Amino acid sequence: MATFHIENFGCRATQADAAAIERQLLERGYAPSGAAKAADVVVVNTCTVTASADSQARQAIRAFHSANPAAQIVATGCYAQRAPEELAALDGVRWVVGNSHQTEIAGLLGTALDSSFVSLAQVDTDPMSLARGPAKILTGNIFEQTEVLVAPVEGGEAGHTRPILKIQDGCNNRCSYCVIPFVRGRSRSLEPARVIEEVRGLSGAGYREVVLSGINLGSYGRDLAPRVGLGNLLCRILDETPLERLRLSSIEPMDVTQDLVDLFASRPRLAHHFHIPLQSGSDRVLAAMHRWYRSEHYARRVELIRERLPDAGIGADVIAGFPGETEEDHRATLALVENLPLTYLHVFSFSARPGTKAARLSGELPSETIKRRSRDLRVLAAQKQAAFLATQVGHILRVLTLRRQGEDHRGKWTGALSSNYVNVHLAHRWPANQMLDVQTTTTEGTHLLGHACSTARFN
Repeated sequence: MATFHIENFGCRATQADAAAIERQLLERGYAPSGAAKAADVVVVNTCTVTASADSQARQAIRAFHSANPAAQIVATGCYAQRAPEELAALDGVRWVVGNSHQTEIAGLLGTALDSSFVSLAQVDTDPMSLARGPAKILTGNIFEQTEVLVAPVEGGEAGHTRPILKIQDGCNNRCSYCVIPFVRGRSRSLEPARVIEEVRGLSGAGYREVVLSGINLGSYGRDLAPRVGLGNLLCRILDETPLERLRLSSIEPMDVTQDLVDLFASRPRLAHHFHIPLQSGSDRVLAAMHRWYRSEHYARRVELIRERLPDAGIGADVIAGFPGETEEDHRATLALVENLPLTYLHVFSFSARPGTKAARLSGELPSETIKRRSRDLRVLAAQKQAAFLATQVGHILRVLTLRRQGEDHRGKWTGALSSNYVNVHLAHRWPANQMLDVQTTTTEGTHLLGHACSTARFN
């Protein structure tokens, strides 16, 4: 029996795509392999949000080919959609499959292609890819894509306690720095009935928490007829399924409305966790980024969450070193982050993406400046996280046990995640996928220590 291994890079939506690809291969009779070096097929599901993400994918492919020269490597995902020829030129790559054709990956492994087919997506008038490589390339116009790729309900994600259900794909926004709309296509939504079916199936399979993901999750349902709002969908999931906890991935600031926050405050099965991209605290930079809000709008949304949900986890994305960003702009971002009740940050160093408007802007900053500003933000992020964790000491948190386990000078522990996105090292060994009430005792680095409010334990 042929074996496969999937190596995934990028966001939760990409992880959901990997689950769907995995299900295709399982249905074709392939068996999962524990390691790429032992697999007959290695699928590399790429990200292209930064130049670093591109580099990581290339390095991984080279390492897989070196360790397992006989493996058939399939490169797919956003990088494969954006620049298939770059990946096709790498040794060991047999196929490059864009997001536009991911549903065909399992079939490709059983059928040799006679010729490459390339139909390149474009940004403005500049093609995103310029040449064919030696491997077989299958990629089409992503803007013709109308479906949302999801794993069948019985699938879930092997090895994951919290399956990711992608209910929306694509994006109609055009932030000047972002290439993702051009490799994901137009915004499109999974029909509510299908979402309910998927959640019921995952709950029936024993999962306690499901994470809803999308490229622009807040735009869910705007393309459907009749139109459906995200809040309405959340209510239906809670009313029509027995799922214990439902979590959102990332949501844009302007989609964090009073009604949505009130819904979270009134429904304890909704995880008290919001991840809201900020990108910059400078209104001048936000305008250059083509973001639809200004710092005061963002601040009000975060403050609204904190007013209604005092213990909520609130995270943000921030980009350091956007072209033309001044020291004053950087200080404005630091000041906004410091003054807001954020609990963690994802910091990105600006990376020009081919075909985007930001790639053509003047005012490119020296790499040393970008690195310094990124460090400033990460130091502040660590301070914000530590301060939030300290407020959670002595609380009783409802956590979901994870597969992550370890042992230190205190003894054995099990990783767990709370509703408000706090990582807890739970004393003793516990089976994964258990909902437990945990008494937290102290902070340690980026997590809390705690013990279950029960005498029963796994071992």
